[in-house]
Amino acid sequence: MKEILRTTDPLDITFATALLKGEGIRCYILGENMAALEGSIGAFPRRLMVASEDAYMAEIVLRDNDIDSGLDT
Repeated sequence: MKEILRTTDPLDITFATALLKGEGIRCYILGENMAALEGSIGAFPRRLMVASEDAYMAEIVLRDNDIDSGLDT
């Protein structure tokens, strides 16, 4: 698994997830429960994960749709 997106904005996660599913790329959201517990004030980021073999295509999909990964590269 590889992290391709880290954000505190739930709309970014929702949009990215829809784009990836549209391309047939399975993705998993980590940190949703913690964000719900803290009241979604943005203290804990959600992370979007994909299988390692899908990471390259997933990163291209995000970049083509102007979604900043929020990761240090």
